[in-house]
Amino acid sequence: GAKVMMSRVQKGMIAGVAATVAVSLLEIPNLFLNWFDPFQGVIATMIGMPGNMAVGWAIHAFSGVFILGPLFGLMCPRLPTDTPETKGIVFAVGAWVVMMGAILMLGDYRTFSAAAGFGTIGWLLITHAVFGIVLGNVYARLVTREKRQAAHFMGGATAH
Repeated sequence: GAKVMMSRVQKGMIAGVAATVAVSLLEIPNLFLNWFDPFQGVIATMIGMPGNMAVGWAIHAFSGVFILGPLFGLMCPRLPTDTPETKGIVFAVGAWVVMMGAILMLGDYRTFSAAAGFGTIGWLLITHAVFGIVLGNVYARLVTREKRQAAHFMGGATAH
């Protein structure tokens, strides 16, 4: 039977899983070494449940896989820059800017403790950039793999 093509949204979700895992791995040393306010704690504080890390992790994972991933899949062709990784960075940093705006408009000014302020904002920017790189990279690999399979399936040489 013909191979079913994955939608851009599905590819985005898979890339979102990979990117969320990558960023979560970055957060683990932060949780133990307490360099910055953990992103999950920032989220929990934003929604009025400070200290509820489980809720923070759940929202973080949900938004990475079900919001940012699919959104990237849909927006990828229209994003500026040439490589999937830089598109991912543009996208993720854009998401970060939106989030910062949301925190400033809706959040409590205490969302970022004074000590952590700029460090935390920088850390969030770095983790979002990593999220974007992984997101773009995995998404592009899925697209490439599908093109290869499609070409193979058509039983012929790829037209490049």
